Amino acid sequence: MSEIWPRRPRLVAGNWKMHRTSAEGAALSGEIAALVRGQKACAVALCPPFPAIEAVGRSLRDSGIHLGAQNMHPEPQGAFTGEVSGSMLRGAGCRFVILGHSERRHGMGETDDVVARKLRAALRDGLTAIVCVGETLSEREGGQTAEVLVRQVRTAYDGLPPGTARQTVIAYEPVWAIGTGRVATPEQASEAHRVIRATLDRVVGAGTGAEVALLYGGSVNPGNAPALFAEDEVDGALVGGASLEAASFWRIVAAAS
Repeated sequence: MSEIWPRRPRLVAGNWKMHRTSAEGAALSGEIAALVRGQKACAVALCPPFPAIEAVGRSLRDSGIHLGAQNMHPEPQGAFTGEVSGSMLRGAGCRFVILGHSERRHGMGETDDVVARKLRAALRDGLTAIVCVGETLSEREGGQTAEVLVRQVRTAYDGLPPGTARQTVIAYEPVWAIGTGRVATPEQASEAHRVIRATLDRVVGAGTGAEVALLYGGSVNPGNAPALFAEDEVDGALVGGASLEAASFWRIVAAAS
């Protein structure tokens, strides 16, 4: 992690999901790069859909903004139609990869064990994983938030050495806040982040939780970002819809800087 940032970095990553063609992505990333240029207090990454990765990468060249992907397969190669490997992403210029997003866990059937395999594959292939965790609305209303977060983090990180775990990022994304316009309060985000850090300490080793960057994701926008970033436990954001417009994304980056 040291090649990108010091201990407990600020990171704002844009998850474009299934939006923007190659040409559109190159144009948007160019606009973002022009706004972000010269800003060094916060690491920034853009994660376009697979077909746009190379075009966006060319647009971001020498901008200081990192390129990322939204998913990867755990195997290095093979007969896996429609999938991509970590080495392919790394070869295309990616530094980050999002793993275990709730839209894949709940929409594509990815289990905690699959996410754990992908995390190890990302580490194998030299990618910085952004591991997504979070509870559904029914789990929160049932008082199961901590239980869900502990299970997801434990499964993903069990057996990893402390130094390896510190090379990753975790994004707390409550499922009930993603794309709904609802957002966790700063206090709710901080509480969840404390659970995640405590779990890392138990599973990986004491002190690990304090050194892993934890992001908040779930309807982050320029209006709510400053209050979220004011929390000591929140190190940045994984941004969805607001990352599809250069000015709004830049305002979030500025709030984290």
